[in-house]
Amino acid sequence: MRIKFLSILAAVALLSACETASKGDSTSSGAGTTTVKPATSAPAVAVKRVKAGSQEDLVVNVGDRVFFGFDQFSLSNDARSTLDKQAAWLKANPGVTVRLEGHCDERGTREYNLALGERRANAVQDYLTANGVNPDRIVTISWGKEKPVANGSNEAAWRQNRRGVTRVIGGGS
Repeated sequence: MRIKFLSILAAVALLSACETASKGDSTSSGAGTTTVKPATSAPAVAVKRVKAGSQEDLVVNVGDRVFFGFDQFSLSNDARSTLDKQAAWLKANPGVTVRLEGHCDERGTREYNLALGERRANAVQDYLTANGVNPDRIVTISWGKEKPVANGSNEAAWRQNRRGVTRVIGGGS
């Protein structure tokens, strides 16, 4: 939920920075940024363009992760909602290939968590392919408990680490 809130906040900040400038008030650089000179005396603001089909595009406009319950690999309604958006995004970007990563919290053995992470990645893959995404565009991997995003031995950290992450590996940037 926190990631979804942060994604929405980032999208709002990005959109609010995209103000229509008066004629002659903006300049473009070859680095994918536009400098907008506001009508007031405020300093110019550089706005980064998000490349369609990129990891950043996926994160900002759709969301790149879903979360799982303790010792679970079934998809929640929130996860399905995010994956519906990912399936639509993948259909709109047919040249993109992705890697689905299954992650676990620190509890349990390495072997158990690798197997659970694989079941989580496969659950995400099964859902995306059932929604029309070509399975040839998807690879899966389990990281088990090896790559936590939140440190700590408490429910808040564990909840963030029990996840499936979609990463653009080809066709985007």
